[in-house]
Amino acid sequence: MANEKKPNNFKISPWLIYVVVIIGFIALNYFGGSGFQDTTKISSAKFNEYLNKGQIEKVIIYNKTEGEAYLTKEALKDKANAKVAKDMMGGVNKGPHYSFDIGNDESFQNKIEKAAQEGKIKDYDFKAKSNWGELLMTLLPFVIIIGLWLLIMRRMSGGAGGGGGQIFNIGKSRAKLFDEKTEVKTTFKDVAGLEGAKEEIQEIVEFLKTPEKYTILGGKIPKGALLVGPPGTGKTLLAKAVAGEAKVPFFSLSGSDFVEMFVGVGASRVRDLFKQAKDKAPSIIFIDEIDAVGRARGKNNMSGGNDERENTLNQLLTEMDGFGTNTHVIVIAATNRADVLDKALMRAGRFDRQIYVDLPDIRERKEIFEVHLAPLKKVEGLDTEFLAKQTPGFSGADIANVCNEAALIAARNNKTAVDKQDFLDAVDRIVGGLEKKNKIVTTEEKHAIAVHEAGHATVSWMLEHAAPLIKVTIVPRGQSLGAAWYLPEERLIVRTEQMLDEMCATMGGRAAEKVVFGKISTGALSDLEKVTRQARAMVTIYGLNDELGNITYYDSTGQSEYSFSKPYSEETALVIDKEISKLIENEYQRAIKILEDNKEKLEQLAAILIEKEVIFKDDLEAIFGSRPFNLPPEETELV
Repeated sequence: MANEKKPNNFKISPWLIYVVVIIGFIALNYFGGSGFQDTTKISSAKFNEYLNKGQIEKVIIYNKTEGEAYLTKEALKDKANAKVAKDMMGGVNKGPHYSFDIGNDESFQNKIEKAAQEGKIKDYDFKAKSNWGELLMTLLPFVIIIGLWLLIMRRMSGGAGGGGGQIFNIGKSRAKLFDEKTEVKTTFKDVAGLEGAKEEIQEIVEFLKTPEKYTILGGKIPKGALLVGPPGTGKTLLAKAVAGEAKVPFFSLSGSDFVEMFVGVGASRVRDLFKQAKDKAPSIIFIDEIDAVGRARGKNNMSGGNDERENTLNQLLTEMDGFGTNTHVIVIAATNRADVLDKALMRAGRFDRQIYVDLPDIRERKEIFEVHLAPLKKVEGLDTEFLAKQTPGFSGADIANVCNEAALIAARNNKTAVDKQDFLDAVDRIVGGLEKKNKIVTTEEKHAIAVHEAGHATVSWMLEHAAPLIKVTIVPRGQSLGAAWYLPEERLIVRTEQMLDEMCATMGGRAAEKVVFGKISTGALSDLEKVTRQARAMVTIYGLNDELGNITYYDSTGQSEYSFSKPYSEETALVIDKEISKLIENEYQRAIKILEDNKEKLEQLAAILIEKEVIFKDDLEAIFGSRPFNLPPEETELV
């Protein structure tokens, strides 16, 4: 609107206020007292001498105890008064020039009156002098110290925001309250997928709306629900939907809001939070990233018994299910580090329900795409099922990022609507990084990169369990000089031959360099890192090695992080290293054998890659023909 007022973003710094106050005190002292003039103390006898000579123009007597003398212009020209003729700024000193103490005020008054009658003095006056300037200057250091202390305490307690912003409210909860007065637009309709998690969360909302439906059968309302899952899967979004759907007060805060440098503040904030929630019961408390305060006690060997975080956790445990139980207060928490949480926090009666929010499958990804595509201006007939197939392993946050990137790419290319290619480019941008077409690559390096990437494509095409290839490029992206895109099959379990085929395809790049050039380069660093990690997992975690047998050294509790000893002997460590090396070397030799058998086709593929910079599945079919075995379907229907 034309008459809409612009928000006033002008803010005054506290330091500016302190500077102004200090300057004000100094100015008050100077201008309220003797100003910038140089007033020299003289004796009463010296004053009488100036008075008798007629060099005094005016006298002001304060409180009948002290006086100030103003010299005449002629007297200021005298060398004896040269010190008081100029003020501090170098100008003419307008006075007072001398100050002196009065002995007997009655005799002094008679003396002044007689001098005035004789014409030795032009003017005199009696005034009451105020000591406010001196008093304020005395208090100034204390005012500055108190002001600085308040500023420091305010900064330490987290600034001016929220109830805990001031030093006297530091023990108050920082939870943000959402109730019927606060409009929260997120609902369960905005949460795509996550059917099981939504069902459990919706039931908790129903508990608070109609508790008699459940309690009439003798059931008790659960105390809490813990949302666990990888980052970006929608845990906080579920909590926002609860805040939008529940017609009860909803307190939202982060686990780090309890953490403070002052001892006892965290426990105090927990008490205040549950007190507020109990006063507004029935209510819901949502604690995001609860692992900030809920980490298992005693894991950190360096912390003492009076650790502040442990005190906060103890208070949280007591409030959730202690002696004085809070009824009709449900706690919802979210974390992606459930393995480090304290066991007392995870027991039934505190977090009764642990809801695992997993990465979405292909059906759920399609639903998430439909939610995020709604506000976009897209072409008609956009296949969301195709987009879901192109994004295996993507979380809800990743899909939202894909949609946003696609819109930005379409706008960059001056399109009127977002089309299928924009989404494919957005996936490439997120997975591989930004294209660097201006990166300087020599002809020899370009040939080596093309052979490397063609090696990956060739080996993966020839192996049954390797992921199907989508495209290969030698355009640098992010930190990589080339990349190959695959569409991995979404498996719930992985067999040994599947992992070995993936390792062989990963080693195909280095093997191709060996076959074509007879030497290898440093370009396979990320491949070696990936294949070493896979081999180590096969040997030490999944028990897929015949030499070591059915044994694992994986600790799901996370306690091994704090152990000073390895869970196996030195002899076993040698066997592990030997088996990892044997696995990788076998797959490397297997990749070399495949590439030697198809060397001409490999070099033909590399030549096309150098010419086009990007090749697709159709180019491989033209060179190699159809894959020599039947692939499993890309999508398996869950029964």
